[in-house]
Amino acid sequence: MVFHKLVKNSAYYSRYQTKYKRRREGKTDYYARKRLITQAKNKYNAPKYRLVVRFTNRDIIMQIVTSEITGDKVFCSAYSHELKAYGIEHGLTNWAAAYATGLLIARRVLKKLGLDEDFAGVEEADGEFTLTEAAETDDGERRPFKANLDVGLARTSTGARVFGAMKGASDGGILIPHSENRFPGYDIESKELDAETLKKYIFGGHVAEYMEILADDDEERYKSQFQKYIDDDIEADGLEEVYADAHKAIREDPFKKQETSGKSKAEWKKESLKYKKAKLTHAQRTEGVKERIAALLEE
Repeated sequence: MVFHKLVKNSAYYSRYQTKYKRRREGKTDYYARKRLITQAKNKYNAPKYRLVVRFTNRDIIMQIVTSEITGDKVFCSAYSHELKAYGIEHGLTNWAAAYATGLLIARRVLKKLGLDEDFAGVEEADGEFTLTEAAETDDGERRPFKANLDVGLARTSTGARVFGAMKGASDGGILIPHSENRFPGYDIESKELDAETLKKYIFGGHVAEYMEILADDDEERYKSQFQKYIDDDIEADGLEEVYADAHKAIREDPFKKQETSGKSKAEWKKESLKYKKAKLTHAQRTEGVKERIAALLEE
């Protein structure tokens, strides 16, 4: 008879600990999370902020979050679909849109805290590596609002969009500890950042280049991929201006709402009631049952 070793005995099952639900679902990296939210003992109960960046197929979600015993609390949020109010209608998940969304959340947070005038950040994006420093005020030195980048399960490869969102928030006036070695344009051999390359990405220059290449080489594919740009008369040459105007508009009013020419919420509710079947009362249901029984008895 062949010897069969019992790999998982009763001791294994009695000691087995089920992993957290979000770990089982593959949603949270608890190893990283622990290091992002754990605080020094002498800073007990002082909020430690995280800049949470998440990408979906059609949107970019950015939030400033603090962790408490009861759970995470969102202090402020911004979404790339809100960029439509600032003139960016297309490409809401690309690198340039990620930068603009980062700028939007930074200006919102600082406006909410009353720090927007003390910390202007980089008013005209130049692609240079900068960190927000303390500002001199009438009351003395004022430290900037600080948040740590939370990338979740995203790959942190050089040039990733998540760093575009971080760069936008950093240029917006938030202090996010980081280095330059993950931005597009960073040369691993010379260990230097090419500011022009980074600036090109901030203003959608890489998209404009691709548009020009397709327009020259494959017009049919250009029309299929950039049809919405064509419909709105946006050409490769005018793309930089769209993003530059959006950055200015964000700084002027970070809480701007998109103007809608459609129906209001009350009007849509009234419209939906036309097609909604009215709920029968108890008396009506009882009467209906009696009618059906009577019809069956007649048969």
